[in-house]
Amino acid sequence: MSTDDKNRAIAAAILPLVGGAGNISSVAHCMTRLRLGLRDRSLVQDEALKAVPAVMGVVEDDTYQIVLGPGTVARVTPEFEALIAEAPAPAHSADDLAAQGAAIKAAQKAKNSTPFKLFLRRIANIFVPLIPALIGCGIIAGLNGLLVNLGWLPGITPALAAIASGFMALIAVFVGFNTAKEFGGTPILGGAVASIIVFAGVAKIEVFGQTLSPGQGGVLGALGAAVLAVYVEKWCRRWVPESLDVLVTPTLTVLISGLVTIFGLMFVAGEISQGIGDFATWLLAHAGAGAGFLLGGLFLPLVMLGLHQALIPIHTTLIEQQGFTVLLPILAMAGAGQVGAAMAVYRKLPRNGSIRRTIKSALPAGFLGVGEPLIYGVSLPLGRPFITACVGGAFGGGFVGLFNMLGDQVGSTAIGPSGWALFPLLDGNKGLGETIAIYAGGLLVGYVVGFLATYFFGFSKELIEEFDVDTEETPSPAEPATAPAPAGAGAAASTEGPAPEPAKV
Repeated sequence: MSTDDKNRAIAAAILPLVGGAGNISSVAHCMTRLRLGLRDRSLVQDEALKAVPAVMGVVEDDTYQIVLGPGTVARVTPEFEALIAEAPAPAHSADDLAAQGAAIKAAQKAKNSTPFKLFLRRIANIFVPLIPALIGCGIIAGLNGLLVNLGWLPGITPALAAIASGFMALIAVFVGFNTAKEFGGTPILGGAVASIIVFAGVAKIEVFGQTLSPGQGGVLGALGAAVLAVYVEKWCRRWVPESLDVLVTPTLTVLISGLVTIFGLMFVAGEISQGIGDFATWLLAHAGAGAGFLLGGLFLPLVMLGLHQALIPIHTTLIEQQGFTVLLPILAMAGAGQVGAAMAVYRKLPRNGSIRRTIKSALPAGFLGVGEPLIYGVSLPLGRPFITACVGGAFGGGFVGLFNMLGDQVGSTAIGPSGWALFPLLDGNKGLGETIAIYAGGLLVGYVVGFLATYFFGFSKELIEEFDVDTEETPSPAEPATAPAPAGAGAAASTEGPAPEPAKV
């Protein structure tokens, strides 16, 4: 079977299990998930869907999200959309079905959403689309640094430096564009106001006794400037006559927001950005082991609560200031603890073929930093192994943090990947070999501690009796590829929001 046929077969297997083409109101995808808007949630066959071999898990939030993994989801989504386009129109009333689905969706969003989570989701929506460029430019920057250190291809390295640095030099513009779009304004006006921050001419302007510098305030300043532009634009739309709107509204939006940005936001955001960088450096220099232990141990729960999204602007700010973020390699240790815990579950449940198959299929993605299949398919439903996975992440984070405290900064030039996928993006204040060795050592500690903690403390006698059973005795095509969750665990999993896109673990 060709690759195209395989992807179409996956799409064809999923479509009837989510209620058919008539039940789909929207289709999108992120780095690992197919995100579907559903008209009637009750038509989805969850258990049969989880049993599809290509499906690693499902997550329910404001959209129904099917975890397919990186690469696969980008190829399956167009096939899925094509099948929907080819399907005949449903015979039932679309209005009735839409109303029913809207009511179910509203009830689910009210149950799972809080104002703070919604705000963080907006922040994520601003920065997540930038991650592919951050990754690509980060890898090129790492390759260029290696060539410069080796003295190879001196005629090519300046070009690589320009390619790697161009996006970061203008990232504020992209942040402003996405921010205005997310908050309901005109995207290009948000980008126009944010572009003031990176304009070289601001170096001629003095504010609060200090001369501004291009880029001062960075992504935080761009975010604030674009939000302000949205509010100014909306105010203008209410009060400016329609006959003058096309001329007056964009002019006032750029003028008012631009003046506030130059004479206020750039300075304030610059101080905040500098404070973030100084605090991160001070924290890891003076309490690196303890800070790394806490960050590595708490990251998986933060992911489950959706609170990790608050870290995205911090990562981006550190990359702007220092060229790399020292937080991501520490947080990536949570994924190592998860992998170690999954391997221990594999050993502790030798008779449960269902869970063991899930682990075998999900471990390669786990090593590459995509932890969702292991989280939702293994550790979280079992309960205690999720906690012991956090213990593994804590010790791995403490290991990397200890070396930061000793003066060996280990950072990443981009956000998004973790696990082994982070190796091409590593950078630091010492040699590349030393940086790679410290990060690899942290992963090893996370694997080992996650395995040992789960093997010796992750299972009660009752849990083993419940799950170490032969799942092949009563096979059913509708059964999922994961064991049923113990009482309470499934409920906890179903009420949480999605795991993060930038920072997979």
